[in-house]
Amino acid sequence: MGRVLTFTYGSVAYGVFFVVFLYMIGFLGNIVVPKSIDSGVPAPLGQTLLVNVALVGLFGVQHSVMARPAFKSWWTRLIPTPIERSTYVLLSSLILALLFWQWQPIPAVIWDVQHPLATALLTGLFFLGWAMVLYSSFIIDHFDLFGLRQVYLHLRNRPYSHPPFAVRSLYRLVRHPLMLGFLIALWSTPTMTVGHLLFSLSLTGYISVGVTLEERDLAGYLGNDYRLYRSRTPMFVPSLVRRKPSEAPGLGDG
Repeated sequence: MGRVLTFTYGSVAYGVFFVVFLYMIGFLGNIVVPKSIDSGVPAPLGQTLLVNVALVGLFGVQHSVMARPAFKSWWTRLIPTPIERSTYVLLSSLILALLFWQWQPIPAVIWDVQHPLATALLTGLFFLGWAMVLYSSFIIDHFDLFGLRQVYLHLRNRPYSHPPFAVRSLYRLVRHPLMLGFLIALWSTPTMTVGHLLFSLSLTGYISVGVTLEERDLAGYLGNDYRLYRSRTPMFVPSLVRRKPSEAPGLGDG
């Protein structure tokens, strides 16, 4: 029964994540959803900035702190190891849902693209970014990333092991295609309001910090394999010229 409950919990956490992920597309793109990034009644600017920055900060702190190995080591003394990832995913999703609910718009327009071809191009890039996010997650094991593999293995009474380090597909071009997809989606919009700009700037800053912390953990866990990969592969912007091993910077370089 305990294994069934663990699997049920992980499945619910994954379901919440997927609903929030789909809602985020509508939220950022002002599409279909009842509450989007530019909808709602504007509040005084000082209050709006305080609330919005606090919401992004709450997500950033939770998402980064709970992903660190030291926190995981402590956290799994309190909760079963098989649901550690599912709990992380669930809490991240709930905080994002809170952000969407409480986000306060700043409707002043930075740019508003009217040309049909340019509008179509930016809209296409927006959806391409989200497609990159989803595709990249499957390259590195989507179900492990969001906790389903862990609870499934526990259900089957099989030991868990981390997916092996392998460089495939988009990860041959950049080290963080999943985050690159987020960045493309954040900035590809025909109409950029001040509220949207604040959200994009905040998330871009968080992503920059987050990937730096993640790479430090990966280098510690994977050792020279990851350091060599990092030395040869750009972080976000694909290189037109493939580095030869002799041209790569030292293994300790970022």
